[in-house]
Amino acid sequence: MLLRTARVPRECWFLPTALLCAYGFFASLRPSEPFLTPYLLGPEKNLSEREVFNEIYPVWTYSYLVLLFPVFLATDYLRYKPVVLLQGLSLIVTWFMLLYAQGLLAIQFLEFFYGVATATEIAYYSYIYSVVDLGMYQKVTSYCRSATLVGFTVGSVLGQILVSVAGWSLFSLNVISLTCVSVAFAVAWFLPMPQKSLFFHHVPSTCQAVNGIKEYQVYVPLEEYDINPTHGSYWARMDYISRKQASNPLKASNALGHDMQWIQRLKESYSSRPLLCWSVWWALSTCGYFQVVNYTQGLWEQVMPSRHAAAYNGGVEAVSTLLGAVAVFAVGYIKVSWSTWGEMTLSLFSLLIAAAVYIMDTAGNIWVCYAAYVVFRIIYMLLITIATFQIAANLSMERYALVFGVNTFIALVLQTLLTLIVVDASGLGLEITTQFLIYAGYFALIAVVFLV
Repeated sequence: MLLRTARVPRECWFLPTALLCAYGFFASLRPSEPFLTPYLLGPEKNLSEREVFNEIYPVWTYSYLVLLFPVFLATDYLRYKPVVLLQGLSLIVTWFMLLYAQGLLAIQFLEFFYGVATATEIAYYSYIYSVVDLGMYQKVTSYCRSATLVGFTVGSVLGQILVSVAGWSLFSLNVISLTCVSVAFAVAWFLPMPQKSLFFHHVPSTCQAVNGIKEYQVYVPLEEYDINPTHGSYWARMDYISRKQASNPLKASNALGHDMQWIQRLKESYSSRPLLCWSVWWALSTCGYFQVVNYTQGLWEQVMPSRHAAAYNGGVEAVSTLLGAVAVFAVGYIKVSWSTWGEMTLSLFSLLIAAAVYIMDTAGNIWVCYAAYVVFRIIYMLLITIATFQIAANLSMERYALVFGVNTFIALVLQTLLTLIVVDASGLGLEITTQFLIYAGYFALIAVVFLV
């Protein structure tokens, strides 16, 4: 055996990162999304409020929960790119059906495909870690998340301008959304195929930087070692590295034995009281956040029906996203001993979230409702960022992925129960205003839990 070094220039992280950012931007550029509820209730689909809120929207929650774990395994086994393509295809199907599908059953199938698109987001956010060096994680993560944030903001602003200023129909907004997600799907085909993943295709390697060049050390049999193409194209270098990793005897470790360590890793991770505390808040609050965001357009329709007055859903979503991004950016400059004040902070801000949701439900004025929603999103984005940092600070990337997945799964289980009991027509099937009163009480209960 001989240890040789394959030198890979910086462009090897730039190209996949740029392609993934382009994909994330166009996949999030959906100007029709803030106006989904008015579109379904309008003449294009002619659905009733009960059908939309109690029979259609719950399908997304159920499909997301059912698909999350299989998609998580498939993402790692298939090495990310095929699942990213599946997400792009699911978005195309979703918006194509939004344009042409008619009837309750067809729109329920549409929600299922949107659940597929949501569940496969894990591939987008984890793909980049399989093709870049550990030292680039923070930078490429910020790039990819910023791309989706900018895409969503641009889409919301564009939708609001086209509706309020240009007088475009909601059908036309869906045409633009379909075009954008189709562009994203086309971009995804050019993503390089990763040669490793966290669990099923785990490849041990080390990396260091020498004179601005990343050096990946790969163990290869001496008799199979050939000329190192350091001056070839990106694709030639990636092929070179993949061939050497494929011949790596260290890769022959028992994958099943490796996967069986998941439970032990989770047990060790959750044995930390601070991590457990932040994870509990993450799961509980994400459940409530999903419910509020999913059904807030319905509440706005109750307060001020879009058929009687101009809707500013897109502008509100854009403002809340931008201000939330500012709050998230400010987190990096906040000097707080979270080990001392973490639980009190979670209790206080959860109470503020509960107050914002209660005001949304009882104000009766659309502008007060909009303002309360903006406050709600800002606080949640601020706290979820702090929780993410606190959880990830003392975990390896592998354990962080597991903890993140488990937290999200628990949130979806709770959301499914809440949806089944409160929203679904087969359950209580409550009115939208009563639902939001329950959601306000839910966040107040979270505040009490962490206060205790």
